[in-house]
Amino acid sequence: MQEKDCIFCKIVRGELPSEKVYEDELVYAFKDINPVA
Repeated sequence: MQEKDCIFCKIVRGELPSEKVYEDELVYAFKDINPVA
């Protein structure tokens, strides 16, 4: 998988929407779009 196709890379770059929970120089945490339980 190339970086341009990586869904997580797209989220970090802001190309896909996400609900960010936390971000620093090493971590980008976001909520699941379809949580179960």
